[in-house]
Amino acid sequence: MSLSLIACTNVNDKTQEANLPGRTTEFADSAKVFTPEIMWQMGRIGSYHLSADATKAVYGVTYYNVELDRSRTVIYSTSLPADSEPSLLTTSWTSELSPSFIPGTDKVAYLAPEEHGSGIMQLWMMNADGSGRKQVSYETSGNIQDYLFSPCGTKVILIKEVCDSSIQQNDEDLRLATGIVANDLMYKHWDHYSHSVPHPFVADFRDGRIENCRDILEGEPYECPMLPFGGMEQLAWSPDCTQIAYTCRKLSGTDYAISTDSDIYLYDLTTGEVRNLCKPQGYTRPACDPTRSLQHQAVNMFAEDVNAGYDQNPQFSPDGKYMAWSSMQRDGYESDRTRLCIYEFATGRKFYVTESFESGVNEFVWAADSRTLYFSGVWHGRINLYETNLDSEVRQITDDVADYTLLGIHPCGHKLLTKRHSMSRADEVFLVDIACGQAEQITYENEQFYTRFPFGEIRERWIKTTDNKDMLAWVILPPDFDPAKKYPTLLFCEGGPQSPVSQFWSFRWNFQVMASQGYVIIAPNRRGLPGFGMEWLEQISGDYSGQCMQDYLSAIDDIAREPWVDADRLGAVGASFGGYSVYWLAGNHNKRFKAFIAHDGIFNTQQQYVETEEMWFPNWDMGQAPWYRDANGRRAKVFETSPHLYVDRWDTPILCIHGQRDFRIEYTQAESAFAAARLRGIPAQLLLFPNENHWVLHPQNAILWQRTFFRWLDKWLKNSKTQDE
Repeated sequence: MSLSLIACTNVNDKTQEANLPGRTTEFADSAKVFTPEIMWQMGRIGSYHLSADATKAVYGVTYYNVELDRSRTVIYSTSLPADSEPSLLTTSWTSELSPSFIPGTDKVAYLAPEEHGSGIMQLWMMNADGSGRKQVSYETSGNIQDYLFSPCGTKVILIKEVCDSSIQQNDEDLRLATGIVANDLMYKHWDHYSHSVPHPFVADFRDGRIENCRDILEGEPYECPMLPFGGMEQLAWSPDCTQIAYTCRKLSGTDYAISTDSDIYLYDLTTGEVRNLCKPQGYTRPACDPTRSLQHQAVNMFAEDVNAGYDQNPQFSPDGKYMAWSSMQRDGYESDRTRLCIYEFATGRKFYVTESFESGVNEFVWAADSRTLYFSGVWHGRINLYETNLDSEVRQITDDVADYTLLGIHPCGHKLLTKRHSMSRADEVFLVDIACGQAEQITYENEQFYTRFPFGEIRERWIKTTDNKDMLAWVILPPDFDPAKKYPTLLFCEGGPQSPVSQFWSFRWNFQVMASQGYVIIAPNRRGLPGFGMEWLEQISGDYSGQCMQDYLSAIDDIAREPWVDADRLGAVGASFGGYSVYWLAGNHNKRFKAFIAHDGIFNTQQQYVETEEMWFPNWDMGQAPWYRDANGRRAKVFETSPHLYVDRWDTPILCIHGQRDFRIEYTQAESAFAAARLRGIPAQLLLFPNENHWVLHPQNAILWQRTFFRWLDKWLKNSKTQDE
């Protein structure tokens, strides 16, 4: 994502330097409401790194200029404790990012474009005050995407792209041809055609220069880190700097497309030998039908010594005796519970230390004693911090209505370095006391926004479902909420389909922006979301149109009973699986709603099965390909109840939004839904983004998204009445 942001920064007209994206310190007198335009002035904190003695920190912040449609990432330094304003170290009108202290020195490494020439991203270093800038890498074949120095500071891992693909190379005399000949699956991924894959290169770092760079996956057609979201957390140095652990799914083509079976590999820098820590020597993957879910086949994927699902993010214990990593048990199930696996090098024993935590592990870090680990995880709509040990004793550290991202452990050993956000605050850096859970704020990047603009109250609400279970929903009220008024209300449908409705802060699906426009929002943790036990999480698989949809209807019916909700002005909005939910509700809502908005949603599940790229996803969630029928001639339920089969019942205005570079859910889904609505004579609008993927990353596109979103809602939910009625 960092590189995609950098792509917005290649502006050659230096006359625009005066308008460089940077921190907002003043607002126009007329600015009274927290609008999308205001929100896009906020800084977004990225990586954060402490010096070895914990007296200084460096971190990156990304700013946007909507008028120029560009971003810029800058680097700040601050002393600790942070008793003064941070110092801006950046000097370039392009982005400089990913700062970190080089072990054994007082130097700061960072990524920035080559100053003269190609503009390729290179590794640089500087003094902690920003002086003495020096380029230390001189790559000519492409960008350095990320880096990680060894603990001894004499070696570094560089992530670079290498050419490898199932896409056939065109004839040399057709150099201008744009056609693509694909010979296997995974010729596309997320938002790009797969002409290359990332590989980790290890290099020496001597006298401020990178030397002897070699590919540790040389000749292998596999990716590391894993696309599309993997980063340097998928690699780790051993404490003695002699070994590198890395995450890799050593599969390609169709095998890759149907499997989530990644492993942790150990690379010896002296011998070049590679060892798989997740599989016994000589292990062979069982044969299976690539068009049916592994859970429905007679395939034994659960041998005691085999990790069959996602295994990733290795970390050596400080004493080097153990390796920890995040592990999923089942192949093909990308939303399986993530467990914390421990590997003991002396014995080869693997065991799990978070089994009593009925949810998944997000980030984790070892304590200095090599027996304790800290991790973050979601429970009841909040992501808090926890502690476990080699005896699997789990203790909760924080109990906050917020989401924490664990960055690391403070060198003092008594505090955790984290980022914290909520539905009312964007990310800031905090130190958390391990003993008592008290959180101390370190950065104040966006404090001026919170003091200037009124935000709505967040309320926790528990709702009875149709099967008499208790469901948590978050209710977001407009600023200056008046219970004597009636407000238009939005049902927020979560994506994933198994992503939590926690205390997240989004720069697109932002609840405070929605509330500031005069809407009440209800965001339920319906069936299929983590943080409520495995039965609640897994009920959705194979049952997209079942209990989770009833949960949505229970949520909107419950909130509609409030005297301050106008039951005649209800809308439903959502993206991805939330977009699927909107399309399905459009044909099954029994006239509850007056407006719908679906972003990047699945309209036709049969179409989706053969259009998406990661085939393990529809195989698990849909069970099998749509051409399979049971003894009664019926397809799987998800195909028999596809949203497109209910278009004859559509009766409500709908806005369909989609990115044309979204290869996870193709834009033809939105085009099909829009065409169906218009052919039925239903008011409909289509918003397409030719250069966006499953998200909307470009500033002006994001503002267009927001304006189109609220114009549609205001037209159908506000025009007939006012809030005062």
